[in-house]
Amino acid sequence: MAEIITVDDPDDPRLSDYTGLTDVALRRRREPAEGLFIAEGEKVIRRARHAGYEMRSMLLSAKWVDVMRDVIDEVPAPVYAVSPALAEQVTGYHVHRGALASMQRKPLPDPASLLAPGSGAASPVDRQGGAGRRVAIFEDIVDHANMGAAFRNAAALGVDAVFLTPRCADPLYRRSVKVSMGAVFHVPWTRLTSWPEEIELFRRDGFVTAALCLNDKSVAIEELAARRYEKLALLLGTEGDGLSVEALRAADEWVRIPMAAGVDSLNVAAASAVAFYATRR
Repeated sequence: MAEIITVDDPDDPRLSDYTGLTDVALRRRREPAEGLFIAEGEKVIRRARHAGYEMRSMLLSAKWVDVMRDVIDEVPAPVYAVSPALAEQVTGYHVHRGALASMQRKPLPDPASLLAPGSGAASPVDRQGGAGRRVAIFEDIVDHANMGAAFRNAAALGVDAVFLTPRCADPLYRRSVKVSMGAVFHVPWTRLTSWPEEIELFRRDGFVTAALCLNDKSVAIEELAARRYEKLALLLGTEGDGLSVEALRAADEWVRIPMAAGVDSLNVAAASAVAFYATRR
């Protein structure tokens, strides 16, 4: 059973995992370096636990102690009970959900191992030798809300794994986790270290790489789906500029989502939902 500790000093060093949560630059440096991330809200905390993440501590306002009692009883990590005002002093914002947890990150898998047969990326059907596989590659998506939404789309629409290029936002940053509603915990993912050179990993494993882009030479997403490739990697690019020239040159296919009413493109998170849905098996 966890120890419940009442804290009334915002400078208490035991609360250091929760300081300055609104300072994006600080948290992006701190969290990966220190091997932690913050889960916000009861549902997200429970989903992180269910996904096997180890809890470092919890920060709860008084009324949430009873709500989280079963978790407190299961986890041998300290629970810091604080007032809402003190929580706001520490974190930098009003914690209206009343519950935060500092969780331990897991080591990221090697990209090649995530593509290997029998890895966590394979769906149950695929492991039984049935349907093919789909993965997503996100290039330089920097907005944390877009990252969280794209991961939620991937989880909901059966994408087997997500690969991030080096400059992508952190999927475990608090905003990403919150927008994904914890879906980021349930989609196997890793970060590539050399891009677009590592596109060869997918090609060697038999994946067709399809880049979403606005180009007259692109095929419609329905046409790509009709080809029913056994292994398909969908590439989606950064907000605004889309995929880099180098990524487009490296891809096997160019794909577009047909538009109407003079609209030329969708937000990258919305585009990912359309692409994942259209190519599902």
